[in-house]
Amino acid sequence: MNVSVNAAAADPRPAAFYLRIVHGIKRRPWIARLLVIAALILMWEVAARYLVDPMFLSPPSRVATSFDMLFATPGVPAALQATLWELAVAFLISVVIGLPLGLAIGLSRFSYRSFMPIVMLLYGTPQITILPIFILYFGIGPASKIAFGVSHGIFPIVITVVAGVQNIKPILLTSARSMGANRWQIFRWVVFPHMIPSFFAGMRLGMTGVLLGVLLAELYVSTAGIGYFTTMFTQNFDSTRLLGLITTLAAMAVILNEAVRRAELHFGRWRRFEAGRQA
Repeated sequence: MNVSVNAAAADPRPAAFYLRIVHGIKRRPWIARLLVIAALILMWEVAARYLVDPMFLSPPSRVATSFDMLFATPGVPAALQATLWELAVAFLISVVIGLPLGLAIGLSRFSYRSFMPIVMLLYGTPQITILPIFILYFGIGPASKIAFGVSHGIFPIVITVVAGVQNIKPILLTSARSMGANRWQIFRWVVFPHMIPSFFAGMRLGMTGVLLGVLLAELYVSTAGIGYFTTMFTQNFDSTRLLGLITTLAAMAVILNEAVRRAELHFGRWRRFEAGRQA
């Protein structure tokens, strides 16, 4: 009897199975990501059904089945299109202004010492406090949302571009100049490849900031757009459609972030090749 118990206790098969699961998760990080998301959704479901008043929190099962009702709400599809357009324009303007501004500040020691403190001061200022100024100058139409989104998205791009340029080894720039490279060639073959990681990190941060700025402006001054419907659903205690709208915005942000990540992988593929060659 004791021999059989000891044999069962010493059976290595459960431990080996557990180790295989752990190693499988380590090799596939997306499995851990899905497990965390599933756990959060399960906690949300339990809290919404048994702990919180349904008027204030709808379970995810109900939210998932309410998207037809959400998109059937008059004005919601048009509001999504308007918000996406404002987001795209604000992000494009942030990149077009932020990239050359960051290069101008980062490539010149005088510009860095003169203007970088000003950039950091403006970045540290809570932009929500100057929203009335944007409304005063741009009105309550799309222009104020786009401008306020740009004010949130441009600074992360400028700061990360400056950081990427500052990390370039001076010997690389000196070597390029000594071989007769002009400014465009130096930027194309030396500066741009080395600032790709920081630049795309800034773009991802800037996209998040643009989305935040556009939605904040819509919450305060819009008579249409996602912010308007967010306020309306909140005031009507319609948590189901409110959470469905928030889920739609989250999905939009994930898709845009993934698009930027794929662009980073495309333009930075030489770094992976170089790392693999050194390994």
